Amino acid sequence: MDRTTTELLKGPARIAAYVKTLPDAPGVYRMLDGAGAVLYVGKAKSLKKRVAAYAKTGGHTERIARMIADTAEMLFVTTASEVEALLLESNLIKRLKPRYNVSYRDDKSFPNILLRQDHEFPQLLKHRGAKSSKGIYFGPFASAGAVNRTLNTLQRAFLLRSCSDSVFESRTRPCLLHQIKRCSAPCTARIDKEAYAELVREAGLFLIGKSRAVQDLLAKEMTAASEALDFERAARYRDRIRAMSHIQLHQGINPTTFAEADVFAAFNQGGETCIQVFFFRAGQNWGNRPYFPRHPRELSIEEVLESFIGQFYDEREAPKLILLSHDIPNRALLAEALSTRQDYRIEAAVPQRGEKRDIMDMALQNAREQLARRLAENSAQRELLEGVAEVFGLEAPPRRIEVYDNSHIQGAQALGAMIVAGANGFEKGEHRKFNIRSTELAPGDDYAMMREVLTRRFSRLIKEDEADEAKAKWPNLVLVDGGPGQLAIACQVFADLGVEDVVVVGISKGPDRDAGREHFYLPHREPFRLDPKSPVLYFLQRLRDEAHRFAIGGHRKRRSKALGVNPLDEIAGVGASRKRALLQHFGSAKAVSAASLVDLEAVTGVSGVLAKKIHDFFHPNG
Repeated sequence: MDRTTTELLKGPARIAAYVKTLPDAPGVYRMLDGAGAVLYVGKAKSLKKRVAAYAKTGGHTERIARMIADTAEMLFVTTASEVEALLLESNLIKRLKPRYNVSYRDDKSFPNILLRQDHEFPQLLKHRGAKSSKGIYFGPFASAGAVNRTLNTLQRAFLLRSCSDSVFESRTRPCLLHQIKRCSAPCTARIDKEAYAELVREAGLFLIGKSRAVQDLLAKEMTAASEALDFERAARYRDRIRAMSHIQLHQGINPTTFAEADVFAAFNQGGETCIQVFFFRAGQNWGNRPYFPRHPRELSIEEVLESFIGQFYDEREAPKLILLSHDIPNRALLAEALSTRQDYRIEAAVPQRGEKRDIMDMALQNAREQLARRLAENSAQRELLEGVAEVFGLEAPPRRIEVYDNSHIQGAQALGAMIVAGANGFEKGEHRKFNIRSTELAPGDDYAMMREVLTRRFSRLIKEDEADEAKAKWPNLVLVDGGPGQLAIACQVFADLGVEDVVVVGISKGPDRDAGREHFYLPHREPFRLDPKSPVLYFLQRLRDEAHRFAIGGHRKRRSKALGVNPLDEIAGVGASRKRALLQHFGSAKAVSAASLVDLEAVTGVSGVLAKKIHDFFHPNG
């Protein structure tokens, strides 16, 4: 319904009431609607002047006018400087994700490689989160896959251990990594402390960008070994040099005019923006990642880029140089704000020529191609959702589809799974697992499992909806993996909870579980099949297979965790060394459980008191 002129004046009139009490000082303001939801977060050099501009009844863009009209309340925080206001604004936008701001989903930290320095035989490993361990951190890397590939190659190049300290201390013979020449096996003294320290020193030089010096050193060692006719040692040096070269060959462009920088390249088309972020550290390219921030269509690309960068560095360290594809409105202010968080000066620049411009052009090309692929995928996704609506008789293409499946082995480690798909494909951050809690279920009762999962899911959704927190979480379409029985369970749960306006469909494989012969079941409708070549059928198969994959993966993790539980860990007084002594003496935890009190007392390090405690743990009734 269109707002009347009187309704449109409510926003400016409400905002004008705040102006008289606001200071002429920097700060951050929040605009809220009638339900208390944050519409917009902004910063100002002068809160009084900025808010007064909103109180005017004309001269605004359509987006700003809508925002003002929806505003029922405002909150303010004064800050000591405009720099502090910028930092607070970025933090609030990232946390609150207001409708009229630029925001993006960023639920994971970037992985790093850590070369530990708190052990006489340092470990090389992947690391996420706070940099609390002592050592050299190298990164960030664009993805966990990039870290894993690099770690594998670094292990071949420097033969450093990757095992945990507990595994290192318990080894009695070299592991497989030593056999395939990816570890020097310091755990079993196959290398002495001094030689291992030299490997660590070489790895450290490589990680800080002095790869050429390390390769030159190894080349000299290889030549010396060849001249001494020690061809086996020369071959080991050759393999290490090849491993380092392998890393460099897969890094693409490596800059010579700067050592570290983050490159932000933004490209906008069709109201959507792709921002490609490239990471350069120690003069090497360590990958890139595309982002698609959500923003009002009419925002300029410069505004989108500025807001994105502020949120990007809200909880991350910024490098000394930030390269931008567009000159953002508050570039100097942003650099000053980021510098206040670090102990060094940060520069934000827009390259115009030379190597930096070439790298930026490459990043822009990547952003352009990535956005083109996304727009094509979104267009195809819209067509598929329209086809789903037609097949199942929906009034409009579904905004949110939820698919449910179960997994267990004869009832053990039973788990239910829900996956979510929408206009942008799978929403993996919305996927959920449900550990089956009921102890009264018969083993393998899939119907009862589905009833528990759907009841828990939609009971919670109803509670959140009453608190006005779940408007976007309600599905338009629910698919359950199964035939008429599972469909009947879903319909019963929805009827008991009073769930309406959600279409539920059962999907089952045909004879011999052949893909392409699926049957679909809807309430009050005969079962039907789709054309085996139908794109909609392929799409529904993908949804069902994703739910199955997610459920199976969760079940396997539960099963592996259950198999890995050692009953000795539950006995007070049995630490790592005594557990190791018991397992070495008896061979397994099962053998320990069957041992007599006398046999337990014979184990080195196990006192009579502890032996009785272990025996009583496994034989509570004597």
